[in-house]
Amino acid sequence: MDKLFTMNTAAYADVPFVNGYEYTQGSGYVLPEFPFQAPPELKTGDVPLHPIVIVGGGITGLTLACCLARLGQKAILLDEDNTVGVKGASSRGICYTQKSLEIFHRLGIYDAIAAKGTRWSVGRTFAGEDEVYSFDLSQQANFNLSTQPPFINIQQFYIEGFLAERTLQLGHVDLRWQSRVTAFTQNDAFATLSIATPEGSYAVKALHVIDASGAHTPLRAWCGASVTAKKGDDRWCIADVRFSKKPPVERHTWVEAPFNENRAVWQHLMADDVWRIDYQMAPNSDPAEVSREEVVRERLTRQFGPDTEVEIVWVGPYAYRSECIDRMRHGRVFFMGDAAKVVSPFGARGGNTGVADADNLAWKLAAVLRGQASERLLTSYHEERHEAATENVRVTNRTARFLRPADGIERVFRNATIALAKRFPFARPLVNTGRMAVANSYHFSSVCSNTGKSEGGFSLQNIAFQWRRSPQQARAGSASPAVGTLNDLLLWARGAHLVLVFGQISTTLANQLQAFSRAAPVLTVQVLAHGEKPQALEHLYDETADRRNALREACGIAMPKGTATPWALIRPDAYVAATGQAVNAGLVQAIQRSLGI
Repeated sequence: MDKLFTMNTAAYADVPFVNGYEYTQGSGYVLPEFPFQAPPELKTGDVPLHPIVIVGGGITGLTLACCLARLGQKAILLDEDNTVGVKGASSRGICYTQKSLEIFHRLGIYDAIAAKGTRWSVGRTFAGEDEVYSFDLSQQANFNLSTQPPFINIQQFYIEGFLAERTLQLGHVDLRWQSRVTAFTQNDAFATLSIATPEGSYAVKALHVIDASGAHTPLRAWCGASVTAKKGDDRWCIADVRFSKKPPVERHTWVEAPFNENRAVWQHLMADDVWRIDYQMAPNSDPAEVSREEVVRERLTRQFGPDTEVEIVWVGPYAYRSECIDRMRHGRVFFMGDAAKVVSPFGARGGNTGVADADNLAWKLAAVLRGQASERLLTSYHEERHEAATENVRVTNRTARFLRPADGIERVFRNATIALAKRFPFARPLVNTGRMAVANSYHFSSVCSNTGKSEGGFSLQNIAFQWRRSPQQARAGSASPAVGTLNDLLLWARGAHLVLVFGQISTTLANQLQAFSRAAPVLTVQVLAHGEKPQALEHLYDETADRRNALREACGIAMPKGTATPWALIRPDAYVAATGQAVNAGLVQAIQRSLGI
């Protein structure tokens, strides 16, 4: 008999307004509330089997719910609160990467995010009064091909709200608020969860359980999951403020801020003209003292001047730590977001990683439940996302050590780096105030090809191209073809893989590819260079008004001499699974591998 793990729970208690943020002050944020709706299990007493149960309605859980809803996959989501965000908390995550924005574009919420948030690409780092380093992400190759910007700043609860609304629009996923998981067990056939609500308790069974409930999840203990953790003594005070003075819409960081006792400071603009200011505090500082409103106002005055009018929206202390679960899958439970790893927020590698976790697992679950892929495909979730998690922990830990160096060689290195950066350009990239997040590559995935002849495991940006010209457009000559993006292709594929075939192909090969698409969960598209004529019904032109061959080059495809036809196999999460120089058995093997077959 399975052991039933339980918590000490009497009657359902509302989530308290203060949720671990004991010293917060300010006017606060108004969060939307969702009504509790009694699920059918409360009335019938049945214990139904659900294909997927998501625990946690934060940004990770809601992204997963929305991804599954878009694919038409049924699931339920359980959240113990009745709102998005965290009651009593700050803006929390604020900086969303291009990869996350591309995912949100596929989910249909990007336009709302872009309209509400603040775009930025320029970052500047200061040591004292000196600017020692700057960058413009829009000019870098790993950002400049996408139709989404490098970053948008917006308070996390806005994105969570957009995701919840979009999931309700799409259907398929049942969002259950004020539903707290109080017990859990699993066996070879299913998992069982007990759930407490304001109107009583009930139980459900699940083929797959996804834990997105955060760093304090009880499911780690219930599953016997081990965690590698590190807690430092770095202390910060976060202030969300509005003020009359308008700094540049850029990411400004100070390694040694003269207005903060030569400690670090971060400065970002978010939505609603709210600025996020992060002040590094002394390691032995008193959280209650550094968060007092008059103390924060004094600190803001030192930074922006006495003539700046300030409204404190939220202020509170924070201590950074890092931890990573050793296995992201335990039986029928998948861990993601902060339930799987916690990182210091340097470089925006926290919430964005959770969004990518959700995007990675959603299409795999849908493919398996549809019978289009093997159960072995689900093993790749740990292979890929644990590599990403450990990399993000490593990168953010390095930043934390630069900002709070230990006495000895770490402090000597930091001081020398800052001194050199003020005088010599070569040293400026060594000033580490956060390596900005990019889409992680997968070097050890069993479902991606990583050989010299077939490369995979890397993300494609949401590249633009031109759709095929209609006969009327061709005759008109001056008519411009419509512009499409990689996301348009992925939405058209509805969870299937894409085979992009580059260049001219024979009529026989075009017919073979069409037949192949009918036999496997893949769709094929011919990708044409400027001036080439199509042989396949589904085709596009790899060009826009200002760029040619961007899609081919991003896939790492070199056009061979002769009649060979190169290809790229694209997964539903916009990752390249494999590439090849000829349509042959290698393509078939790559498709089988990418589906865990």
